[in-house]
Amino acid sequence: MLWSERIAQTIMTRYEQADSYPYNSWTYPQGFMLWGMEALYRYTGNKKYYDYIMDFVNKHVDEDGNIERFTGISLDDILTGSIIVWAYKETGLSRYKIACDNIRRVFDTYPRNPDGGFWHGKELPHEMWVDGVFMGQMFLINYGYYIGDSDYCYNEAANQLAIIYQRCCKNHTGLIIHAYSDDKKAEWADQQTGLSPEVWSEGLGWYALIMARVMELFPVEHPRRETLVKQYMELLYSLKEYQDKNNGLWYQVVDKPECADNWNDSSGSAMFLYAIQKAIDLGLAEQEEFSQTAEKAYQGLITKMKTNQEGLVDIYDACEGLCVQKSYDVYVHYDRKINAQEAVAAYLWAMSIYEFRNV
Repeated sequence: MLWSERIAQTIMTRYEQADSYPYNSWTYPQGFMLWGMEALYRYTGNKKYYDYIMDFVNKHVDEDGNIERFTGISLDDILTGSIIVWAYKETGLSRYKIACDNIRRVFDTYPRNPDGGFWHGKELPHEMWVDGVFMGQMFLINYGYYIGDSDYCYNEAANQLAIIYQRCCKNHTGLIIHAYSDDKKAEWADQQTGLSPEVWSEGLGWYALIMARVMELFPVEHPRRETLVKQYMELLYSLKEYQDKNNGLWYQVVDKPECADNWNDSSGSAMFLYAIQKAIDLGLAEQEEFSQTAEKAYQGLITKMKTNQEGLVDIYDACEGLCVQKSYDVYVHYDRKINAQEAVAAYLWAMSIYEFRNV
């Protein structure tokens, strides 16, 4: 059994229903994890993955298309709705489309900064996080591709990726700093730039994942596609540069490998592997140039997994729910957790795409 299948089985054993996947009912970890299940269903055709996803969807969407627990108060809340887009694509049931249409309308009044960047949450005024670029655009790009309102969805995805790049790209490297505060009132914000202090591995990973998903679905003929491809490739070349040559992984603070207390983060590393392999699959990154980078990352990620006495997979060396922090010290000394919710889902994405292409 491949690692991706073992991880999926571990998740379904520990959480018989996806709604119990940490940390609350209907929030971003479930949406993130379920897209990994979707990939396995697509690769294997095994209906148990389909049923696991649909059980979650049907627990939240009623016959009239109302979504239990959906509030639209944050981009985290919106990500989970993206899996309903998939459910509509698979079934064509009108209640799923109604649910998706209701989520789509949230964007019409969702708060933004003056530059157009979405706030991460309504309770986080003027804060744009790279995490939220993933959360929001995962819904919009899938809605635009599978349901409709494509012009708005594609253009908004391009806008949000452009804004986070313009605001948070570090020294034209393609590396994205975790967040910025437009009014500079967040406790972590630099009073001159409004930026948070570091390029956090998992934060950059959210950016890498959404670049990969957008480029998979974005129209070839769209006038902004070329700019997005350049952003994506700039990121991949930087990831290639900062990969730990000893173990194939990336550091918690990506661009400070020289710091003795920095460490290899498995969650962000898994996200990077996904983005690299997807770029190869899409023909955007040259196989000869990036396949070794992907292979090293895959082998490195395996070293961060162990099978426990119950036969379940445990994943090590990642943080859970870290949020934006005010210093390098907090990022690197934040408590690590075995089976951090983001890391488990990220592994499911990464192992699936890599193993079904290369193993």
